[in-house]
Amino acid sequence: IDVQQISDFFIKMNANFELPWSPRYTQTGEDVAADAGGMAYYALAATIAFTVCVFSLEGNLDARQRDAYLIPTFPKQLEQTVSRIDKDRATTKPKKEEKKEEESKEKDDEKKKDDPNEPLLPKLQSKFENAQSYGLDKINFGMISSTFDAFESVFFLIIGFLPYAWDLSVTTGEKYFGWSETENEIKISLIFLLLTTVLGIVTSLPFELYSTFRIEKKHGFNKMTVGLFFADKVKSTLLSIVIGGPFVAILLTIIKMGGPFFFIYVWAFMFVFSLFMMTVYPVFIMPLFNKYEKLDDGDLKTRIYALADRLKYPLTNLFVMDGSKRSSHSNAFMFGFGKNKRIVLFDTLLTQVQDNEILGILGHELGHWKLGHTMSNFVITQLYSGAAFYFFSLCYTSQELVSAFGFNDISRPVPTIIALLLFFQTLWAPVDKILSFLLTVF
Repeated sequence: IDVQQISDFFIKMNANFELPWSPRYTQTGEDVAADAGGMAYYALAATIAFTVCVFSLEGNLDARQRDAYLIPTFPKQLEQTVSRIDKDRATTKPKKEEKKEEESKEKDDEKKKDDPNEPLLPKLQSKFENAQSYGLDKINFGMISSTFDAFESVFFLIIGFLPYAWDLSVTTGEKYFGWSETENEIKISLIFLLLTTVLGIVTSLPFELYSTFRIEKKHGFNKMTVGLFFADKVKSTLLSIVIGGPFVAILLTIIKMGGPFFFIYVWAFMFVFSLFMMTVYPVFIMPLFNKYEKLDDGDLKTRIYALADRLKYPLTNLFVMDGSKRSSHSNAFMFGFGKNKRIVLFDTLLTQVQDNEILGILGHELGHWKLGHTMSNFVITQLYSGAAFYFFSLCYTSQELVSAFGFNDISRPVPTIIALLLFFQTLWAPVDKILSFLLTVF
């Protein structure tokens, strides 16, 4: 045994873990200075540690959920609960409901095989095994995907991907467009975002393909063709460029020109943009991906409008979406702003469940609106945005933070987009995770 080799190995390992950590690529080609203070000393190591910690905690939760999917027997507590529901339905059905069901039973039976009066428990038990298998495949795939994401994040931090990508964007802008880093920072930022977006599409594509054409297809849900998949991908990428490019350009301009109180102007801009997207998205963007037709006149339409009227929901239109061309999953959702509200039903929903069940699904969604959940979520989002940009304003020009991640050339300006990305990836990341946890719990 060569004791000296072993000793040299541990000395080298110890040197690698000594603070401050430095990415492999830096703008000056030199490591972060050993006498660096404040955030520069701890930032990279703390960010990697936090990323690994979050991955471990979420991985533990996923592992527990996976164990639940491995249980082969129908849950006893659920069985007892559903049995009581079946018993109550069989003995306490209101006469008015019976009359309505008799009137629409013939129509329902023509389009659906399930008997509306059939007990729920046997139906749930018959689907339990398939549901467990689907859930297990999804959670296993999700754990692999999240492992890759965590590894990619840490790997990019260690190699110094951000400073390399920024310098590549600067070189590209100067070589092909004559743009300088100081005079055309926003244009360089758009090149940077384009490069990182393309890389993100490439790295995520294998996972999306496997999820769609392996897992979803295996369980009989996927109806999408490869051509439609890539058509959607092209459309969504172009929309990201057309909408996201100007959005980022305006956001960076406000930050650079807004002075010490730029966070107020940013918050106002984000608020207006949110309202703009709430108005534009369902009218112009959603029809690019799906076809929407008004629900035919009939008993279901009448009952949905009656439910909306009872809850004072200003329903103006009721649509059916051709969700079946992509998946056999069913869904329903609401959208609209102010007094112009609309409801969309997937065409799969109309063929898979009874009208009473559709009303129950919509009742759940309308209940969120009636109880103010939709508005409260919007308000919380706006407050979150305002708070985030306020705290960003406190460290916006910090050279220490960016130098820790390889932007250590003090002769060059701190790119606004880089400062923003690093803020949300480092200082704000714990706040974001805590708030996300609290909102999930409460």
